[in-house]
Amino acid sequence: MDDNSLDALLATMPLFAGLSERQLEAVAGTVIERRVKPGKSVIKEGSWGHEFVLVLEGEVEILRDGKVLATLGSGEHVGELGVLDDVRRNATVIARTAVVVGAIDTGLFRSLLTEIPVLVERIAASVVERSAPSNTTP
Repeated sequence: MDDNSLDALLATMPLFAGLSERQLEAVAGTVIERRVKPGKSVIKEGSWGHEFVLVLEGEVEILRDGKVLATLGSGEHVGELGVLDDVRRNATVIARTAVVVGAIDTGLFRSLLTEIPVLVERIAASVVERSAPSNTTP
């Protein structure tokens, strides 16, 4: 994906919606794209978190103790707790389809949060939303 299309894709993601062109370019400059085949792990439960992950294309499943908790698609993100709190991953993320993910290294992600404070609020809101009890799979 070229830089312009990555900037455009980021602008459509709720986490980055409304950011300035300069801010979107700053985020895009930290993203390393990886292609993941269906059935392969993106994140493994119990491992240390070293990157924040954006789902750029495709779908992933979130599993804890082998149980599917959610399916996420393009525009969504995973892995924020591991990079914010230096804790082990609390879930496994598996590519449900062929997936393109954008990984942001922990140090770079933390720098983005300092440079773009609104991201802190949005990440915190997503953590609260995901940890809220629900009777249905999100």
